[in-house]
Amino acid sequence: MSRSLLITGASGFVGGALARHFSAEGASVRGLARSDHAAASLERLGLRPVRGDLEADLAPVIEAALQADVTIHAAQVAFEREPFVLQALCEALAGSGKALIFLSGSGVFMQRTQGAWSSDTFAEHDAFVPEPLALHRVVAENIVRAAGDKGLRAMVIRPPVIWGPGDNGPVASIYRSVGLTGSACYIGEGLAAYSNVHVDDLCRLFALAIEKGTPGAVYHAAGGEIPYRWIAQAVAGDLGVPTRSLSMDEAGEVFGPFGALLQSANSRSRDPRTRMELGWRPEHTDLLSQIGEPRLRALAAHSPLETTHDNA
Repeated sequence: MSRSLLITGASGFVGGALARHFSAEGASVRGLARSDHAAASLERLGLRPVRGDLEADLAPVIEAALQADVTIHAAQVAFEREPFVLQALCEALAGSGKALIFLSGSGVFMQRTQGAWSSDTFAEHDAFVPEPLALHRVVAENIVRAAGDKGLRAMVIRPPVIWGPGDNGPVASIYRSVGLTGSACYIGEGLAAYSNVHVDDLCRLFALAIEKGTPGAVYHAAGGEIPYRWIAQAVAGDLGVPTRSLSMDEAGEVFGPFGALLQSANSRSRDPRTRMELGWRPEHTDLLSQIGEPRLRALAAHSPLETTHDNA
C-alpha cells in the first residue's frame, strides 16, 4: 500500500526534490503552499497543495499532518519559530504511530574560523557547542527527538551542504564571485570546509528513515568534503581567471553577510549511525562534478575577464 506524505517546503529546492522523489515512487504527496502561486506550482508537478502558513496559521498544517502517514518538515522558517512549529506537530501526532522527520542541518555545530581549517568532525552522537544563530534549531531538534518516546516515529535528519541540479550552493556562489570581481574568490586561507551531500542521496536517506529509522534518532549524511579554496581553484581553471583571497569585510560585499559567514566556517560531519543502521551509502560524491555547467558559467557572465572564455 502506498504511503501518503505531507511535505512542508515542497516548493523549495530540497522539499521539491523530496516531493518529486516520493511521487515517482508512487506515494500520495501533498505540499504546503502559502500562496496561490505556490499552489499552482505544486499542481503543475502533480502534487496536491495544502493551503497554510507556518508563520501565521498552523491549523491547516496540523489537519493535513493528521491525515498523512508521514510528515516531512523541510520548510525554511525563522529559527525562533521552529520550536513552536515542531512542538505543535509533535503534540498533535503523539500516540499516532505516524512518522515525522525534521530536516535540520549541520550548521548547528558550525565553527567560525574565518577561512581556517578545523580538525573537528561530528558524528550523530557527538556533543558540540551550538552555533549561536542555531540555538533555536537545537531546541527544535530536541523537541522532535523527545517525541520519539511518545508514540511518534519522530526523527531528525541533519545534512551538510546540499547540492545538485539547480542548487544555489558554494559552487554557484564562487562562479557568481567571478561575475562581481573577475576572480574566483575564497575567504582567508580558504581551507574551511563544510561536508556535502547530493540531493538525490539525501532523498534516498529520507526513504530509508521512513522505512526503518529509529524514533528519536538523529541521522547525518556526509557524501564528501572539499575546502572552499579548492572549489575556487576549479572554477578559476574552468573560466581561465585568477583566484583571490578575501578578508571577512570584503567577503561580506561579495557573498553577502550570511554567505560570507558560511563560506568562512567549518562544519565537518560524519555519519556512522546512518550507514550502519540504515545501510545508506552516497552515490554522488564529487561536488566538483558541477564545474563547467552552463547555468553556473552564466553566473560569471558579467566578469570583465569572462568575455574571452565564453566557450570554455
